[in-house]
Amino acid sequence: MPGFSRRDFLAVSAAAAAGLRANPLGLPIGSQTYPFRQRIRGGDLAGVCQDLAGLGVGIIELCSPGYSEFAGLTNAKETRKIIESHGLRCPSSHFSLGELRNKQQQSIDWAAGIGMTQMGTASLGGQMRSGVTTIDAVKRAADEYNQIGERAAKAGMQQFLHDENFEMSKLDDGRLTYEVLLELLDPKLVKMQFQISSMTAIGDPVTYFTKYPGRFLSMHLQGMVGDSIAAIGKDSLDWPRIFAAARTGGVKNYFVEMSWDLTVPSVAYLKTL
Repeated sequence: MPGFSRRDFLAVSAAAAAGLRANPLGLPIGSQTYPFRQRIRGGDLAGVCQDLAGLGVGIIELCSPGYSEFAGLTNAKETRKIIESHGLRCPSSHFSLGELRNKQQQSIDWAAGIGMTQMGTASLGGQMRSGVTTIDAVKRAADEYNQIGERAAKAGMQQFLHDENFEMSKLDDGRLTYEVLLELLDPKLVKMQFQISSMTAIGDPVTYFTKYPGRFLSMHLQGMVGDSIAAIGKDSLDWPRIFAAARTGGVKNYFVEMSWDLTVPSVAYLKTL
């Protein structure tokens, strides 16, 4: 039997180390920076990046300078330098709908300068009253966002839609706005970003990932116990099942979006999957 060479030892050691660093979907663990917005408002993006990298986070998602707490990040070159100096990447950001309507090219230029390929908004903000909207309002919102997505695609960006407020409403005929939007939005021009905490209003992410394969770009992760937020891994969700379905859904990245005290154990748990 051949001897165990130093080369063999190094190869096995590297494989073992890779296993210890294994992440869900084989993708780097991400963090949305909005929970740390006050630190960023205070000029401490570098500190946020250092702390997240120290946990084992590999990518972050920003919010645009259109968000008041992120207004200091207008210099894309300097922002990218800070992020990458801590070994992180930033493929994605949220923008206000007003920015995408009124100064989309400026937003695209900023995103490209940081190295992003994904641009989204939290909500289409369509008209509703007491959580109820109309099919006409949903159609208007979808038509506008398809146009935004088309312009983004021409610039090499993938537009995506989060799910808050309007998306969680119901039509006056009882249908979920979220499901109607999935029918009306162009699957090439607009992908979806599933907010796990929204599942209490719009349903199980596994159902959506399997019913609409390839329609989802990313996820915002929160642990859930009933209607309450909890650390991932200390909650009642079946995360291996969610991540398995996310492959079918087309998910390319995922971002923990919780306070620091919940982010720390959540990232630790994600490393075990």
